Amino acid sequence: MENQEIDKKLESKNVKSTAMQTLVYKALSLSDLEQRFGKVERSTIFRALKSFEDNFIVQTVNDGSGSVKYAVCDEDCTCNINDLHVHFFCTRCGRTRCMKELPIPDVKLPDGYTYENTQFIINGVCPHCH
Repeated sequence: MENQEIDKKLESKNVKSTAMQTLVYKALSLSDLEQRFGKVERSTIFRALKSFEDNFIVQTVNDGSGSVKYAVCDEDCTCNINDLHVHFFCTRCGRTRCMKELPIPDVKLPDGYTYENTQFIINGVCPHCH
């Protein structure tokens, strides 16, 4: 994705586009970001990611690998249960992939429970690693 497209996407979500936010958006993996921007303060990276998450630009994915990953939201995403999808974690290569064609199943919570977030991770071996 080109910088102008990223700037436009960020501004459409009311996020001021900065050079660092553009770079963070392009990488969107905390471990990759830390390796790529080793000289940048970690708090700068976290602020950009938090701003993206708060404005429905990305969602966090906890795939069980011990490292939080980030998935880019669709244009009309509000990160409610109807916008979320399954993720696949390959136990061989360590990559996490979005499976947007597989929405998270609708779960009826018992009375008194309130939904805040959900994760649906499938662990296995991807086609590339077979």
